[in-house]
Amino acid sequence: MTGKKLSAQHQSAFEAIRQCEENGSEWWSARDLAPLLDYVQWRNFVQVVEKAKLACQKAGKHVADHFADVSKMVDIGSGAQREVEDVRLSRYACYLIVQNGDPSKPVIANGQTYFALQTRRQELADAAQLARLSEDDKRLAVRNELATHNKHLAAAAKDAGVATPLDYAVFQDHGYKGLYGGLGAKDIHARKGLKKSQKILDHMGSTELAANLFRATQAEDKLRRDGVRGKAQANRTHHDVGRKVRQTIDELGGTMPENLPAPEQSIQRLESAKKKQLTKKTDK
Repeated sequence: MTGKKLSAQHQSAFEAIRQCEENGSEWWSARDLAPLLDYVQWRNFVQVVEKAKLACQKAGKHVADHFADVSKMVDIGSGAQREVEDVRLSRYACYLIVQNGDPSKPVIANGQTYFALQTRRQELADAAQLARLSEDDKRLAVRNELATHNKHLAAAAKDAGVATPLDYAVFQDHGYKGLYGGLGAKDIHARKGLKKSQKILDHMGSTELAANLFRATQAEDKLRRDGVRGKAQANRTHHDVGRKVRQTIDELGGTMPENLPAPEQSIQRLESAKKKQLTKKTDK
């Protein structure tokens, strides 16, 4: 059987063992997934699941949201059944399991390709959807995503040794200085003419927010991937990532983030306006 046919066969089988709830949520049984990934012995597959759980934790996500320990009844012959341990997996959990599986197995190699393609398709779909939004809606979407990724970045920084709020403020400042050509948070704040209580991220356009989102996601990934330890090294890493993002903007001929205009309305005012619109629609 050719690699292409093998890949298509297992992709179809993977979707075939998907379980769906009435609310639309989906999950996979680890017991069903193991043989599909060519793991005959459950104890060997459990080791892969544990590696995937660790990867999930290091990514700053709640393991229990993606790996739920459950039990199931299996046939043992003559109509008898016995209870065995199982794990209810999210699609993300399946992805992590495949990424941590034995790459010498053809089905694992194909699975890694499959998830890479699925991820890319989703990225393209998200990009297309974002492109159809107005500037205000783009700002809201990217700002919300940045808020989520900043939490992940904070978790990665804490693992690296950035322990206190002051440590984290210094760590964040290094990222800003890399991205903004030496300007720290206070400098950016002053440049935008903001009041002390106003947050700089809430007064950025979608392009500037996107640059900061890229900084945050790449910094988190590099901290974890390189196993960075110590505040000084974490700060240098964040600064280097910010500087690399700035370099990329320059190479693409883009406008440097400090030179991008500040929007007239803050994120808070946009959110307030959205809530009022929803209230009016509900009242009709």
